[in-house]
Amino acid sequence: MRAYVTGGSGFVGTWLRAHLAEAGDEVVATGAEVDVTDPGAVARAMADARPDAVYHLAGLAHVGRSWQEPAEYFRVNAGGTLHVLEAARRCPGPPRVVVVSSAEVYGSVGPDQLPVGEGEPLRPVSPYAAAKAAAELVAVQAHLGHGLAVVRARPFNHTGPGQAASFVVPAFARRIVAAQRDGTGALRVGNLSAARDLLDVRDVARAYRLLAVGGQAGEAYNVCSGGAVVIGDLVRRMLELAGADLELVEDPELLRPVDVPVLRGDPSRLRAATGWRPEVPLDATLRAVLDQARADLEAAPS
Repeated sequence: MRAYVTGGSGFVGTWLRAHLAEAGDEVVATGAEVDVTDPGAVARAMADARPDAVYHLAGLAHVGRSWQEPAEYFRVNAGGTLHVLEAARRCPGPPRVVVVSSAEVYGSVGPDQLPVGEGEPLRPVSPYAAAKAAAELVAVQAHLGHGLAVVRARPFNHTGPGQAASFVVPAFARRIVAAQRDGTGALRVGNLSAARDLLDVRDVARAYRLLAVGGQAGEAYNVCSGGAVVIGDLVRRMLELAGADLELVEDPELLRPVDVPVLRGDPSRLRAATGWRPEVPLDATLRAVLDQARADLEAAPS
């Protein structure tokens, strides 16, 4: 299968390209980025690639930053999705397309609505989530209006080696190893009461390929574990794995204007369609991220 990946040099894209190659696919995206806000550039890249499957990962991913740049998030995440789907449907023998959305589209859900299923109404709280919800509507229209075989993936939180330090797990990892190095006794934290359904990026990459092969066109699929970990418990487990004894100190600058309290998904639709289940234990993921943080700190100029 010829696979084209937008955002192929990003965190998830890098792991996905490696997984696709291991699965025997011909990855025609080299990781060089096409500007998805440029419809002409996207059309030329798609025509050159002649893919059987497109994985649309390119976009702005930091939820907190979207509050400062809402228009840019819509331009890239919703507008970019429109350009990718338009280019795909104009290919001879149009490819199957996996549009990567986000569980953030569900917004704030009550305890009686957990775990969240794909039929739950979309109630986006952040500009990032609203832009992703708009991108999903673009994907639905491409399927219903043009017959394009589009599958929507709604990944819940995921992490692993290589993720930017602006995200919660690598951010904590860097602060922990820096505190150990410097001998400081405190760790700055934000909201520790939130609970998130957390996966390893390698499990997410596997899910995307399985959806490209076995997902039903027009459908949305949660990519999640079905469980949730409280952020405070996550931090304390990272401290144990790192052998660090640090005081947790709340930093107002790390708090978001609005934060979804609990987000836990139902993966049963994905499992029924593909047989997917998560394989990487959380401790293995956290150790890998801590090891990466130590390596990065050692390599950084003093």
